[in-house]
Amino acid sequence: MPSMRRPQISLQRFRLVVWVAFGSLYAIVVTGSLVRLTGSGLGCSDWPNCNSTKFVDISTGHAAIEQINRLFTGVVAASVILAVSSSILLSPRSRRITTNAALLVVGVLVQVVLGAYVVITGLNPWSNMAHFLVSIVLVSAAFVLVKRVELLIEPREKGEIGDRALRWVLISVTSAVVFLGTVVTGAGPHSGSEEATRLAISVKRATQMHSISVWIMVFVAVVLTLRARRNVAQWNAEGPLMMRLVAALSAQGFIGYVQYFAGVPALLVAVHVALSIIVWLCAFSVFLPASTLLVLD
Repeated sequence: MPSMRRPQISLQRFRLVVWVAFGSLYAIVVTGSLVRLTGSGLGCSDWPNCNSTKFVDISTGHAAIEQINRLFTGVVAASVILAVSSSILLSPRSRRITTNAALLVVGVLVQVVLGAYVVITGLNPWSNMAHFLVSIVLVSAAFVLVKRVELLIEPREKGEIGDRALRWVLISVTSAVVFLGTVVTGAGPHSGSEEATRLAISVKRATQMHSISVWIMVFVAVVLTLRARRNVAQWNAEGPLMMRLVAALSAQGFIGYVQYFAGVPALLVAVHVALSIIVWLCAFSVFLPASTLLVLD
């Protein structure tokens, strides 16, 4: 009998699959913030059931919002599982890409457990913070997967990477900015429920710490941008990345100050959360050439 050929998927189609996975992971971070901002964090007081009597309960607005977010987790899970299965059928195959995709599945499982823990602990701020930070790691892993696939489709010559140490400083400071942003959230008014506890730090002090870290990040980003402009080849390759970082930082900083002095309205907070991921990814893009994360087989 003739041997059956293994089904294959092209790099172009696989790129679409990983973009869907990346988009779903980004979207669930935003929908998760909407659960908190609408006070629906305990709309479902149990897990995996919505409450002690029903698996699904949409009898109240808060329960419906929380339920929709939980159901969207299924979409996220399906997208990352599809990414793994597609990577196995990829032609040409790449061990690193399959491993990268598999890590997304592991990450989603970790998030499911963390999400359950958030509910069980009554929206403990530390568990909420961990939930968001793991989301950032997951989105970053999906972003690396996208970039790896794009490099397979359109290989680029490796040029000399300037300011490696400064790029590491940038990603370190950006990590501090994101963490301190979660501290502001943990101390602020949008806890997800009136019953939730808050961090034992004033919103003003948390905001001051967060703001200082942002200004340090702005300084590092501007220095990197100015130094890159001295090298024509580097600027042609990375200038747009650095300008996007500065633009995203400027927009995020403006919204951050406006929301603070406006009394942190929920809509502006939602925009701030969505933009925080974009700022992180812009900084991550500048950092990536100084790392080994884009190394292929």
